[in-house]
Amino acid sequence: MIKRIIMNLIALLLSFIVYYFMLPAFNLQNIAMYGYLFVVLNIFVFTNLLCIGGVKTTKYKRHVKVSLNNDKIGSPAMYCYLGLAGSFLLIFIVNFFFSPFFISDKYANRININSETDFNSDIKPIDFNNLPLLDKESSSKLGDRVMGQMSELVSQFDVSYLYTQINYNNDIVRVTPLEYASSIKWFTNRKDGVAGYITVNSTTGKSNLIKLEDGMKYMPSALFNENLYRKLRFDYPTKMFGEESFEIDNDGNPYWIVPTMSYSGVGLLPDVEGVVILDPISGNSNYYKVGDIPTWVDQVYDPYLIIEQFDDYGMYQKGFWNSIFGQKGVVQTTEGYNYMIQDDDVFLYTGVTSISNDESNIGFIITNLRTKETKYFDVPGAEEYSAMDSAMGQVQQMDYISTFPLLVNLNSRPTYLISLKDNAGLVKMYAFVDVEDYQKVVVTDASLGISEAARNYINNVNLSTNGSELEKEIIISSITSASIDGNSYYYIVDNNGKKYKSSIKVNDNLPFYKVGDKITIIYISEKDIIDVVEIK
Repeated sequence: MIKRIIMNLIALLLSFIVYYFMLPAFNLQNIAMYGYLFVVLNIFVFTNLLCIGGVKTTKYKRHVKVSLNNDKIGSPAMYCYLGLAGSFLLIFIVNFFFSPFFISDKYANRININSETDFNSDIKPIDFNNLPLLDKESSSKLGDRVMGQMSELVSQFDVSYLYTQINYNNDIVRVTPLEYASSIKWFTNRKDGVAGYITVNSTTGKSNLIKLEDGMKYMPSALFNENLYRKLRFDYPTKMFGEESFEIDNDGNPYWIVPTMSYSGVGLLPDVEGVVILDPISGNSNYYKVGDIPTWVDQVYDPYLIIEQFDDYGMYQKGFWNSIFGQKGVVQTTEGYNYMIQDDDVFLYTGVTSISNDESNIGFIITNLRTKETKYFDVPGAEEYSAMDSAMGQVQQMDYISTFPLLVNLNSRPTYLISLKDNAGLVKMYAFVDVEDYQKVVVTDASLGISEAARNYINNVNLSTNGSELEKEIIISSITSASIDGNSYYYIVDNNGKKYKSSIKVNDNLPFYKVGDKITIIYISEKDIIDVVEIK
């Protein structure tokens, strides 16, 4: 009896150790749980063998034969193995009946597509102050540069690769936390926690390292019970988690945003059922169902999950057999995606092309990454990589690298905005490419600013302004100059208190203007500081 108790205690201890590192969700839809049960079964069988003499030896004249004592093992172990094998067989059978062959409509209906859309009504005209011009790679380089200037931190912490795209108090930024540089650094810094996080403005490139008064303790790089994944698993033992993201609320407080997933069958048809918002400083967390998620949260749905669900919609919307033979109306997303910012929310953008992948788009989708509201726009035109090649071809001697395009509404026309980077990851030029005709492409030096690039494009491709350019006469109340990155800019306030910004390249006479002068300016949109594109 004592041996049996010892056997069970050893098996339980080993099972807990395995669970501590595997961290499976105790959920019938989770395939990892069955793998864990298989490991636990083996632990119990072999600890029984060791503790009750389940190994027998047979002595012969010249050697000793060691074998399993089947009598000692007994039939319970065999029944357990048969039961587990039956479970895996049942999983295979259940998942077979959850395949597209039987339920193609369920694959197609995981995402609701609103096709009753109008480009000019649903996509706001371009706002040059709110464009995510920097991609993740460029943001990462800027963030690393800021970190490198903090000698007291760089030896203790690394910068995480996450760089989540968010809308922070109407600024488009990427935010990423610092991480412990190594296991040893965790031991030496765990009392104070991770010192802060980095923000990179996706429009201006301004980067900041935000130091926290109280450090973040629950991180992916932390060990033992302070490890983020272990904390989540112990707090929510039955929840299945998606890819976490790092965000900050409107007051700059950091949080982990971790979606919880639901499946059909075992591991099939993943979708988000809710989200866990965890405070990395205190470890406190709250679970919210889809529909109840706070509005400051920007990214609940992983872009690749949205793309997978739309691809299933495009493949099976007219049934399984049509997806194989007729393929009528079968579509798929293009390779790659980018973000759009509208109404304080972050949207996924990607193109839609036919299954033949013929280097042209038949339209595009935008998806709210907090609510999964998805709109399809029937706007045929150039596929994104064709537009990228067209932009790079304009400056092929420079060997610049093109970012994935942003889709913008410029003069009531769908237009690709592309940043061209050098080998160091710095944006050197902006390119505007007409979606419907990618041969209409104009590149402009990035130092002139995005407003000037847009005006250069409009003038060179002879697009109708459709009334989008505004004109008014003002009287100068004050005028000052400033040098930004080696370029001269003039800041004007009119007699009504309105503020304007103009590059010296807009008009060579700017240095000679004085208070009381009356000038006529051309601009595209009203905002706090209006970008002047022309002075008459």
